[in-house]
Order: sequence, then structure tokens, then C-alpha cells
Amino acid sequence: MEDNMEKEEFTQKIKAVAKRVDQFRDSLKTEEATKSSLIQPFFQAFGYDVFNPLEFIPEYTADVGIKKGEKVDYAIVIAGKLQLLVECKAINEDLNNHDSQLFRYFGTTDAKFGILSNGDEYRFFTDLDNQNKMDSEPFLTVHLSTLRDSQINELFRFTKDNFDEESISSSASQLKYSNQFRDYLTHQIKSVNEDFVRFILSNVFHERATQANLELFTPIIQSGFNQAIQEEVSDKLSSALNTSVSTNSSTTPTSNETTQSEEDNEENDSSTSTIVTTPAEIEAYTTVKIILRDKLDEERVFYRDNKSYFNVLLDDNIRKWIVRVYFSKSRNWIQLNNAEKETIDFVHPIDLVQFSDKITAIVDDLDQ
Repeated sequence: MEDNMEKEEFTQKIKAVAKRVDQFRDSLKTEEATKSSLIQPFFQAFGYDVFNPLEFIPEYTADVGIKKGEKVDYAIVIAGKLQLLVECKAINEDLNNHDSQLFRYFGTTDAKFGILSNGDEYRFFTDLDNQNKMDSEPFLTVHLSTLRDSQINELFRFTKDNFDEESISSSASQLKYSNQFRDYLTHQIKSVNEDFVRFILSNVFHERATQANLELFTPIIQSGFNQAIQEEVSDKLSSALNTSVSTNSSTTPTSNETTQSEEDNEENDSSTSTIVTTPAEIEAYTTVKIILRDKLDEERVFYRDNKSYFNVLLDDNIRKWIVRVYFSKSRNWIQLNNAEKETIDFVHPIDLVQFSDKITAIVDDLDQ
């Protein structure tokens, strides 16, 4: 129970730091400003005393093997042992150009992990490929501006009270390769590349990878890949439908709901016995829940069915509607609760996954 409470506290702290990224991004012009406004608060959330020079050492210099005058921004000592090296850049800097200094330092100290950050993006390195030599690729990359719950679980391992070098090292390899594979699949879902098509031609269709076959089979493979993903998601949606219905059928509206006329009408509409919630509406609702699964607990996503549209809400609060879903004989569409109150047509409820970025952005605004 104590670990859960501790993780919950960490989650709240790290999400508070994440909100600072968008809040201060345009105001931070230098590396020093980024360090004081974003990077130091980030490590404070992990339980480190950033003002204790024996624990959080600024401008750390290795004894040997480094160019004269070259320093790493921070070295973090845990239980008397140097464990983490942190190299910082300004928030507008591309980190691809700045890992060489951290690379040089890594092999000259006892630190097992290196972190490269610009205040939004954090790249975590270790020595999976060659011992005492920092890998060229990070095993974990986190953007605070698009932070997912699964990433918070990985970050929690680096908190001061829970830091375990062996545990992190053993999980780093699996994490690195699973993330790389996920990124590869994500790219293929968007647009299959020629190497992937060649692999399918050879191993599935047993066809030669001629130019004619590449042109013929690329759209077929793209379509089949997307269909397989959609069917897998649809299966998960179907298994979640009963839970979704039972959760909402037992929900009673909160007493502090808004009294504005449109929202009063929604209260009246949603309680009218003539309204029938259709399977398509439930599927749309469950799709939104799946989209938001890494953003917040699923218990916070509710629905209200009205005569004219189907409403998906945050915290069962009509003021915090996320999307409104409309079904008709001629077309289906959603209205998004963003600044533009944007409307978008769709064919099947599962198509809502195409608008994941827009939906998660709405929740970010509502959940402040």
C-alpha cells in the first residue's frame, strides 16, 4: 500500500512538472533558464535535493580522461555512490546534436546511467551493448509534453527512494528493444516501407520482390496491416462493452453540475426513458476510453446519451465534455471540445482512433 501511495504522489508531482513545459516553453531562451525552471524541478519530483551539492553535484568534473575544462551539468549521488550523469540543453535544442559530451564522461566515471535533456525530452542511456561504454541509442525516451502513464511507471524506478541499479539495468534491455519495435510498427501502420513489403513478399506470399510486385502488393499489405490492427482493437472494444455499460448505468449525476440552460437540457434528455443507447454509441465511448488509457484512469471517462447526440465526459461533468458523437442515416460525425469546436466525419466508431492527438489534447486542457 505504501508503494502505491508513493507512486501516486510521484505521479502528481511529475504531471505538475509536465504542465510547466507548455507554460514556460516560450519564455525560456537559455540553457540556464531551462535548468532552473524545468530540469531541477523534474529531479526534485524524484526526491533529490537539488540544493545539496553532496547529492546533486553541479558542474561535475571527472578526474581523468576528459578534455580540460569540460564538465557535465549534474552528477547525482545515491547512498554515497555516483549513479547518474545529467547533461542539459536549452528547451529549443535538438538533442541529436548533443550526446557526445555525455558519451565521453560515461566511461570515465562509475555512473551506470546518463540522462540527456532539454527540459521537455529526457533520454536515458546505459551500457547495454558494451560494458562501460554508453550506448548510442537511449533505452528510454520521454517527452513531458506528451507523457504517458506507462512512462511514469518507468520513471518511478529512478526516484531516490526506489532506485535499484540492478533492477533498472535488467529492465533496460527489454524496454529499449520493445520501444524500438513499437516505433517501427507505428511507422509501418502509417506507411509501410519497401523493406517491410519485401519481407512479406518473401515470407508470406512467396513472391519475388520485383518492381512490379512491389507496386502491386504495397497497397494490399498496407490495407491488410491496418485491417488487422482495427480488428484487434475492435475485439478489445467488444470485450469492454459490458463493463462500460454497467459502469455508466450505475452512475448518478453529481450535485454540483452546471445550471446553464444547454446543460440543464442535457440532464433532462439523458434521464428520458425514450432514449436508447445504441451499440455504436457504446463502441464510440469505449474507443475514447482506449485512446485516453495512458492519460488518466478509465473510471474518469463517462457518457451521457441525449436525444440529439451522444456525449463523452471527463469526471461525469457536463462542463467537461470531450467529444459529442452524432449518428444519422446519411453521415456520422463528432464535435470536439477544442477552441474551434471542430467537427469531423467518420464511418465506423473505431475510426475515432485517427483523432487520438486531438482528443488527448482536449483532455489536457480540461484536466488542468
